[in-house]
This record gives sequence, structure tokens and C-alpha cells, in this order.
Amino acid sequence: MERPPNLAAAVEAAAEALIGVLESATSRHNVSVSPTQLRVLSLIMSHPDTNVNRLAELLDVVPSSASRLCDRLEAVGLLRRVAEPRDRREVRLVPTAAAERLLRELQERRHRAVQAVLDRMPNRVQHELLLALLAFGQAASMAAPPTGAESSTARTA
Repeated sequence: MERPPNLAAAVEAAAEALIGVLESATSRHNVSVSPTQLRVLSLIMSHPDTNVNRLAELLDVVPSSASRLCDRLEAVGLLRRVAEPRDRREVRLVPTAAAERLLRELQERRHRAVQAVLDRMPNRVQHELLLALLAFGQAASMAAPPTGAESSTARTA
């Protein structure tokens, strides 16, 4: 089967539409933290035992920028720094219950917003989309470079 010449553009347009749906769901939630801070919380939730240096690697920023982001999240009660019992020099970043609740509510709101768009599509097309997205994700994961290996310079947040 021959690939349509505008397939990449169609995927990019669909990604932009999805970002719009997700951002709209987030903005209607009256979130008091920035998108970058939400990303930090999500990264910490998905990478337990993260410290500031690891967070800086994940964000591709210098550690001082990651630390300032954590300072802001700690100030609003969404993050705690916890010393490791075995090595008190090592400090883990731990989301608070309020952060977990915020992320859960945002995820549910985003899910509902995406589901509302999907509900306007025929079932057959939804199934085809599912198969295409699974194949796209698999192909993307095979081509993805290791995290942090593609950049030798750190940016600031």
C-alpha cells in the first residue's frame, strides 16, 4: 500500500488538535501551576526515587533550574523533599497527596475531553485509529534514541 504524500502533515495536524483538546481540558480546571510544573509532577510520579539531578536529566535542564522548579512546587504544597534513610545526603522528590489528586483530576478531565471527540467518530474509525496509534507507538519506540544521549548540552527551564 502506498503512503499518501500528506500523511505526516495529517499526523502533525491531528497531534495539534489533540494538544488543543488536552490544553482546553487543563485550562478549564483552574490549575494553579504551569504546564512545566505539571510535567515535573508527572515525571516524578512516573519515576519514583527521583532526585533533583535525575529530574534535571529527564527535563534536559541544568540541576539548578530543576531545583528552582521543585522549590516552587514545594512552596505550593505539591512536592516534598525526603532524605533517604540509608544516605541522608540523597534527597528524593515525592509528590504530595494534593499533587496526586491534582494529576488524577486532570487526567480524568483530559480523558473525558478526548472521549467526547472520539464519540463523534464512527465506531469503525475509532477501531482503525486504535490500531494505527498502537502501530505508530511501536514504530516510534523502535526509533527513539536513549533519553539524554542525544543532547550533550543542558537547557534551562
